[in-house]
Amino acid sequence: MLSESDLRGMLHGEPSGTTPRIDLGAVMRRSARRHHGQQVAVGALSTLAVVGIGAAGVAGIRSFPTPATSSGSAASSADNAPHSESAAPFSGGKRAPADRINLCGGPLADVAPAASGLVLAVDFPATASASAPSITGQVTMTNTGTERLIGTTAASPAITLSQNGTVLWHSNGATVMMVAAVDLAPGASMSYPATFTPVRCSVDDDLAEAFPADLPSVGAGSYGVSAAIDFGRTDAAGTFLSNDLVTGPVAPITLQ
Repeated sequence: MLSESDLRGMLHGEPSGTTPRIDLGAVMRRSARRHHGQQVAVGALSTLAVVGIGAAGVAGIRSFPTPATSSGSAASSADNAPHSESAAPFSGGKRAPADRINLCGGPLADVAPAASGLVLAVDFPATASASAPSITGQVTMTNTGTERLIGTTAASPAITLSQNGTVLWHSNGATVMMVAAVDLAPGASMSYPATFTPVRCSVDDDLAEAFPADLPSVGAGSYGVSAAIDFGRTDAAGTFLSNDLVTGPVAPITLQ
């Protein structure tokens, strides 16, 4: 065993017998290199952990459900819902969009008046040909409330042809991706073009992207025509406030 004087001599560079000299500077440099290597390793692991958390965070954000604004998730829920729910436009806390509240062969939806005070009135000929490829009219939206209403709607409303409370046909297929600006003072109104086809669709037809061109005619008789549209209400600064379903009374029409 080395004595205290031997150790002191080695630390101060003084030889003692044949015992090798300890280079304290070299020892400290090697220790520093090892410590730095451990820091780099820990730093690399920490970076990987942050990247992993970031990736998980992005995946989590992408999996969040989207709110039902004129949106796609509400439409998807409505597409997968049974036709018996066409009389109940609300399901699981989500409202079906205006063009999905009435489905082929189902009951005509009974919708409460819009809280905003907007009301739709359909205006089609009192009589029309049952064999016509389409029947043209217009729909007028009126602000029956006491507040100025600002927002947007689709370029045209969804039209439904019914008889004795049963849906025979409704607007379907591709639509023009355009919106109509709404700015209605109390008592003011605006109009939309509207058409419907006097044919009868089935439950299976609602499963397709659009109705086939060879649907059977509804034939001569007395029918009802109604309209529905989604109103995205905003304030004067453009901040979104609510999404209201606007409907109105069923208007009679006779097909000959």
